[in-house]
Amino acid sequence: MAGGSLLALIDDIASILDDVAAMSKVAAKKTASVLGDDLALNAQQVTGVKADRELPIVWAVAKGSMLNKAILVPLALLISAFIPWAITPLLMIGGAYLCYEGFEKVAHKLMPGKHQEEEKPATEQVKTDADAKKLEKEKVKGAVRTDFILSAEIIVISLGIVSAAPFLNQVTVMVLIAVAMTIGVYGLVGAIVKIDDAGLYLSKLSGESSVMNGVRAFGRGIVNLAPWLMKTLSVVGTIAMFLVGGSIISHGLPFMHSLLEKFTHGHQGWVNTLITGATDLGVGLVVGAAVLGAVLLGQKMFGKK
Repeated sequence: MAGGSLLALIDDIASILDDVAAMSKVAAKKTASVLGDDLALNAQQVTGVKADRELPIVWAVAKGSMLNKAILVPLALLISAFIPWAITPLLMIGGAYLCYEGFEKVAHKLMPGKHQEEEKPATEQVKTDADAKKLEKEKVKGAVRTDFILSAEIIVISLGIVSAAPFLNQVTVMVLIAVAMTIGVYGLVGAIVKIDDAGLYLSKLSGESSVMNGVRAFGRGIVNLAPWLMKTLSVVGTIAMFLVGGSIISHGLPFMHSLLEKFTHGHQGWVNTLITGATDLGVGLVVGAAVLGAVLLGQKMFGKK
């Protein structure tokens, strides 16, 4: 009898693990696009700081990201259980904030005068150790704040996939996705920001063989490529804010579904993806401009604070 109960328990555990593995795989695929946006957004946050402070900043943001997810996972489960209707409006508020941040970056580039100081290279802004620490804190704070929105989307996507599963499976899958996404994103961010150091190391290796000459040339190529990679990530990160924010808002507006169906009717594959992406980008730009306008108007009416 005891042996039969033990075998039944093992069978139940194996079944749960199979279900968790299957749901985790589906959730990972669904959240992969957000992972790409998260990677671009966070890699650009480390630009403009001293080389020896890059990894500490990445680590600080990674810890903030884990704290975000530690808050979001139980919060999402509670909201889903008691007020499921609130998930979409909350996500839309977060999406609007992402659009605002993206449009603010664009406005700083396009508007001269009062934003000129902010657009100076970070190396010019940092004059003292206090300035460097202040810049680090601002970067970490901004990155963690942005990560909160993207983490919320990852958690909600995962929740949608496991919503019909038993509660234990829901918790297990969401925790696994949260941990895996955080390690994946910030592991890659750490590798990206140190790629120039790796190139410099390779370029200084000794040896006169043709292989070593090729390795040194490869290292020099990496060093030359690194600044362009970071600039590209900065641009991609800003575009990602509009795409993710616009996508969240589009999904929350019923009339946008009908509009997208009209645009994408008869199209498949990359054409469908291109149309959807362009629509999300357009929505993100419009919403970002509207929110920034409202913020500037509020600052005029009630003071900058």
